[in-house]
Amino acid sequence: MAEERAQRHLAAILAADVVGYSRLMEQDEVGTLAALKARRKNLLEPLVARHRGRIFKVTGDGVLVEFSSAINAVQCAIELQHAMAEANEGQPNDRSIVLRIGVNLGDVIIEGGDRYGDAVNIAARLEGEAESGGILISGTTYDNVKNKIDAGFDDLGPRILKNIAEPVRVYQVAGTRPQPPAMPSPTTDRPSIAVLPFDNMSGDPEQQYFSDGITEDIITDLSRFRSLIVIARNSSFQFRGKAVDVRRIGRELSVQYVVEGSVRKSGDRLRITTQLIESVGGSHLWSERYDRSLAELFVVQDDVVQSIVGSIAGQVSGAAFEKVRRKRTESLGAYDCYLRGLAADQSTGPDADVEGGRWYEKALELDPDYAEPLAQLSLSAWHQAHYSDSADRYERAIALANKAVALDPNNSWSHCALGLATLWGRSLAAAASHIETALRLNPNDADQLMMCSNYYFFAGQFDEQRRLILRAKKLNPLPPSFYRLMEGMNEYYQRHYETAAQLLERVGPNPNYWVYCWLAACYVKLGKITEARNEIAKALKLKGTLTIRAIVAGSPFAKADDLNHYLEPLREAGLPA
Repeated sequence: MAEERAQRHLAAILAADVVGYSRLMEQDEVGTLAALKARRKNLLEPLVARHRGRIFKVTGDGVLVEFSSAINAVQCAIELQHAMAEANEGQPNDRSIVLRIGVNLGDVIIEGGDRYGDAVNIAARLEGEAESGGILISGTTYDNVKNKIDAGFDDLGPRILKNIAEPVRVYQVAGTRPQPPAMPSPTTDRPSIAVLPFDNMSGDPEQQYFSDGITEDIITDLSRFRSLIVIARNSSFQFRGKAVDVRRIGRELSVQYVVEGSVRKSGDRLRITTQLIESVGGSHLWSERYDRSLAELFVVQDDVVQSIVGSIAGQVSGAAFEKVRRKRTESLGAYDCYLRGLAADQSTGPDADVEGGRWYEKALELDPDYAEPLAQLSLSAWHQAHYSDSADRYERAIALANKAVALDPNNSWSHCALGLATLWGRSLAAAASHIETALRLNPNDADQLMMCSNYYFFAGQFDEQRRLILRAKKLNPLPPSFYRLMEGMNEYYQRHYETAAQLLERVGPNPNYWVYCWLAACYVKLGKITEARNEIAKALKLKGTLTIRAIVAGSPFAKADDLNHYLEPLREAGLPA
């Protein structure tokens, strides 16, 4: 019924964001924010006004604009890209601010000053697919602007866009001035690498989890080398199934090297092909094909990792490789169950946690001394306890992680899991020890960096937490939405309430009640009491038993002042005691 009463109208939506925003912020946070503010005031806002548009959302690195006409939206996009190119002239390559833009025409749902629905979502997805300095538009937009503006269009055909049910026909606006962001210099930075999802060549879609798991294992092993910068799974897997030039991938992810490959599993035989490509020129540095028995899988993985590191970071000594080698299970059946658990965890369904847990339990039935599924079960128990206020589940998380650490002291996720569980168990010193160990063992795992940042947040070390967040975003340029939650919480304690609110508003599409609580706190600090009370109402709708007491139980702040800085606005917003 609520959907039927929703107010709608037809609109053209322009979505734009800054390419390489995290890199720019890491290099010069103050200068980047000042430059973005100047560009917004001097270029974006006058162009939007000239074309009768309305900016309805601004984030740290992006903007959403509504137009009543598709012609006005596309014309504004073209002029904006040309204006940005002119503003970048004379700037060093690594300081240029470059946009990518998507435009879509469709129905929008109106809620206050905001706009929602597929019209907005498709525009945002197109923006994510656009080249640096380029513009992509949907087929509905093209039908309304063809032969009506002075621009050419390249038909890219139907594209499958993330979380959009039907393929969308996509056109690229010709004539804009592409501006690839600067690549990291191998003389001034560590070598950077992205591992694309290996193709499943088994002829069975059900085997996708296996090729994904092998890819993720290679990413994990590479990330343990301090001499490398390794892009996170979430970002590199965005290119699955897309015929994208490796040079574009290098620009999008700001990496010098790309690994791609394929996996074919048939009975007890395994064929893995892989190649290492230099992204600027597209030259192949190393390639290999392995035809082995399935029992030799781990030997092949180690060989791939050693060959990649040896090719781009100098010859790897045996001692260095042994130092980062993980303890493996000897049961291929247990490993297969573990990979199925990882695949379940990557899904977004409501039962993903439960399904992943079932596979990890099966892995442990086959190999009770397998540390990695124990670590994942501990994280799952911590996650469930975090959202159910169940103290006994924290105890289970601690027990599982303790066993994982005992079985494999060099497994960073085991230490991360134990650090989080003991933090919520109010053992701050123990948590610090295990979090620091996790970061030492694996300094390149973006998701782990973000999870470990929880410790520094609740310990009141907000600058250190921000350092980890920026590092994680550099390693994961296309991050999952929970990164925005962590960054929004940090901005709140930096007293940047507007920025925090903008980040938290983008956590969707289905935020949990913690997001609504943090948004409510931000709105109170911004003097938006009505909006804050609305957020608390949403939180209580999801969790009717939510109270100030429950917030205290689930927030292990080391300092009373930090806890009160969060609780006071929640009380003002109407959260029951």
